Formats: sequence, C-alpha cells, structure tokens
Amino acid sequence: MMRALARRPAFTSLVTLALLVLLMGAGGLAYPGFLSVQVVCNLLIDNAYLLVIAVGMTFVILSGGIDLSVGSVLALSTIVAAWLLHVAHWPPLAVIACVLLMGAAFGGAMGTLIHVFRLQPFIVTLAGMFLARGLCYLISIDAITIDDPLFVVMSRTQLAIPGGFISPGAAIALAVLALAAWCAHYSAFGRALYAVGGNEQSALMMGLPVGRTKVLVYAFSGFCASLAGVLFAFYMLSGYALHAQGAELDAIAAVVIGGTLLAGGYGYVAGALSGVLVLGAIQTLIAFDGTLSSWWTKIVIGALLFVFCLVQRLLAHKNN
Repeated sequence: MMRALARRPAFTSLVTLALLVLLMGAGGLAYPGFLSVQVVCNLLIDNAYLLVIAVGMTFVILSGGIDLSVGSVLALSTIVAAWLLHVAHWPPLAVIACVLLMGAAFGGAMGTLIHVFRLQPFIVTLAGMFLARGLCYLISIDAITIDDPLFVVMSRTQLAIPGGFISPGAAIALAVLALAAWCAHYSAFGRALYAVGGNEQSALMMGLPVGRTKVLVYAFSGFCASLAGVLFAFYMLSGYALHAQGAELDAIAAVVIGGTLLAGGYGYVAGALSGVLVLGAIQTLIAFDGTLSSWWTKIVIGALLFVFCLVQRLLAHKNN
C-alpha cells in the first residue's frame, strides 16, 4: 500500500501536509499556547506577502521556468509606492493601480524576451532581479516612511474570525490563492499552462498558444510580486530598497515543499499555502524556543528543500 501511495503524483503534497501537522503537533506539545487559533492566524498575517509571491512562482515553475526577480520587484513596488505617496502626492488607489501595472509589465517583458529570443529564464530573471533592485537605489537609498491614511488603516485593521483575527493582507492573499487555483485547474489557460510545462513541443503540436501562455505566466508572476509589495507596504508602512532580500528563494522553497515539481508540468497551486505554512511554522517554533539563532530557520529550510528535491527525483525515476 505504501509503495502504491508513493507512486501517486500527489505523494509529495501529502508529505508536506503530514510535515505541517507534525510541526504544529510538536509545537503544541512543547509550548503552551502554540496551537491557539491566533498563532495559526499569525502565520498567515506574517507571511501573506510570501504566499502571494509563491502563487505567482507556482505558475512559473508549472510552466517549466523560474523567476528570480520577484523579491526585487517587491522591493521596487514598496519604494515606488512610498515615493508616489510621499513625494508626488498621488492618491493611494492610483498608486496601488500603478504599482500593479508596473509589476505585470515588468514580468510580461521578461516573458517576451524568454519566448521570442529563446533565452533561459534563469538568466533573464536574474537580470530582472539586478535591474529592479538597482532601480530601487536609483529612487532612494534610504527608507521612505508611508503615512497615508489608507495604508495605515490597512495596516491596523483586524478582521475577526472565530478565536482570533487576520489582517486584510492575509485575506487578500487567500483570495489570490483561491482565484489562482481555479484558474490553474478549471480554465483553458490552466490546461495550456500544464501542457507547456509538461512538454513544450507537444503543446506546440497540439496547437496550444505556447508563446502567449509563457508571457502571461511571467506577467502574472510580476503582478503577484507587485501585489506582494503592496501587502508588504501595508505590513511595514515603508518603502526600502533592502526589503525582501532572498524572498525569491523562500518562494521557490515554499513551492517545491508544497509539492510542485521543479521540472514543470505537475503541482497544485494550493500546495503553495502548505509550503508557506511549513516555513512559517519552522520560524515560529524557533521564535518560541528563544535560544536558537534565526539562522537555524535557513538551515532547516535548506535541509527540507534538499530532501523534497531528492524525493521528487526518486519518484520521477521510479515512475519512468
């Protein structure tokens, strides 16, 4: 029975859920109050921006690509929003719309370069990472405080749920997850996405819009990165060039731990949530302990990522 289960494509996703239950159970046994509703809600509140980035990254990895620019686009979004609010005195809704369009256009441009010139996604998005981070410093080398009333209200608002509360940012992140899951699994674009990630040449022979799909995937990833920047601005109330350093690697780790194959063509968008929650649970356990350095978070995540990549490889070899 275990061998049959291990051969199922959803095996890694089930392992992720089991790992999350194990981490939460261990925390509940070791620390009083760890399993309270609010602690779980705090995982969503603190990692709402990462969940949105991971959703966009899931689409990119499903298509067989990678996007290393998302952390820098997040930082650029925060500093552009802060500059437009503080210096240009734009209304907040116009600022948010401008930032979201900027992120989508940035991602779409990278997707166009990847498709039209047959460039490697790693190289193109690496260049995008350097470009976006450099533009941040071009705007301001210092942090810009955001004191706009709308952003302050979004930062302080608490949405009541049974046993606790979540932030508007967490609610937005969950809504993005739900819409992305529907799009990936119940729309023509989602079917084309999986086909392109599984075998691009076969997708071309089937008459699927491969080029359009790849461009839209990277545009969506850029949109998610800029939306994550808006949520991060709500959370931090500042724009800064050093925001979200390494967020792209955390997002990739969350997607892989959530059960999406790095080779593309297989995975669940909902797995991004379980992956993000696993990372958040590890951080929370270390915070509750109080004696361990925060760097242990990176060490544990690195070990988990290695194990999940190895398991994916072994499963792919057995299925072949």
